[in-house]
This record gives sequence, structure tokens and C-alpha cells, in this order.
Amino acid sequence: MSLDLILMGPPGAGKGTQAARIASQRGLAHIATGDMLRAAVRDGTPLGREAKAIMARGDLVPDDLIIAMFRERLSAPDTEQGVLLDGFPRTSAQAEALDGMLDGLRRQIASVIVFEIDLEELVRRLSGRRVCRAAEHVYHLESRPPKVEGICDEDGSELYQRDDDREDVVRARYEKQWVSAAAPVLDYYSGRGLVQRIDASRPRDEVAGEVDGLINGLDAHA
Repeated sequence: MSLDLILMGPPGAGKGTQAARIASQRGLAHIATGDMLRAAVRDGTPLGREAKAIMARGDLVPDDLIIAMFRERLSAPDTEQGVLLDGFPRTSAQAEALDGMLDGLRRQIASVIVFEIDLEELVRRLSGRRVCRAAEHVYHLESRPPKVEGICDEDGSELYQRDDDREDVVRARYEKQWVSAAAPVLDYYSGRGLVQRIDASRPRDEVAGEVDGLINGLDAHA
């Protein structure tokens, strides 16, 4: 029996890290919308070429194209044991389309795990992050500072702050990409009793333990 899960949360909440771990341990296909788009564009698929033209104009890729890409992705053999969705669905239309796709495969979403984190903690976590230019080794000014300020311990290259990690950008993305955008999708799944929330501000191992407990509970009731 397949295990199909959705992870949701604001950018920087840690869902991507947990998704990669869970997918590896449980044999699930980790599907992130951004990765799927980039792969389609890189491989030059018909849908990828269409998406590339849209993005080149600076426009958002529309629901129907994302849904078509996802339908194609769900047909791959690596999804048979289940999928772990990160960044999809982003709209209620995508959620409804996903239900239809899974229903056609006699499958359904088992749970929507929401990574909740206070905005100020998110700002602290992301605005303190620094990355080296040579190999993207990651540091944090508070929790993992370099031995020499502004210099990577591994390769001696300069450390810099990504644009996405600037405080003003973090706050804007939280409001636009999470608070506003996620509400309709959360309402959709909450109405079906599928939403489970965890405190993502805790240490990574504690978050992993709670996520695993939630998933184990799903397995027990399957």
C-alpha cells in the first residue's frame, strides 16, 4: 500500500530537510515543485519548454501546466511506494486535481504535516545564515559561526548572505508565500481531517522524532 504525504510550511521551516530524510528512509519519491520544474526545463520536455517560455517572460507558471507536469511525474515507477510532496499543491485547484490523480490510481493523501514556526524565529534562523561562494558550505552567525569571520572554514572562500535570507525578503515571503497562499489549501485539507501540525522551531532531531511518530501512527492505522 502506498504512503502519500504532503509537507507544508513557510520557506525556511525545515520541511525540505525532513522531506529528503523521510523519502530516503521510507522509499518514497520526494517531489518538490521547484525541482520538478527545473528538471523539466533542463530535460527539454514539451511541458518544460512551455514552462521555460513562461518563466522567461517573468510570469508565474499556471496551475494547468503544474498539474500536467505533476500528472506526468506521478506515472514514474519510483512513485509506486508513495510520494512526499513539498511545495505542491499550492492552490485549492491543484489540491482538487491531485485528489483526482490519486483517485485514478486508487490512492489518497494520508496526511498533511504542517511545519509551524514563529515569524521572528524564522527571521533569526534565516537572516543569520551565511554561505561560502566556492562550494555553498552553510554557516550561521549564532549556531554555527566560522572560525574566522566572513571566511569559510573548509575552503577559505568568502561567506555571503543570499538575497532570500535578507530580513525584509524573509518577512515578505512569509506573508506572501505562506500566510496568504497556504490558507485555502489548509482549509481544503482541514475539512477532511488530514492536517497535523508540529512545532518546527525546535531542534532538527526533535522535529524528526515527532514527524516519524506521526507517520508511524498512519502506518499503524493503514
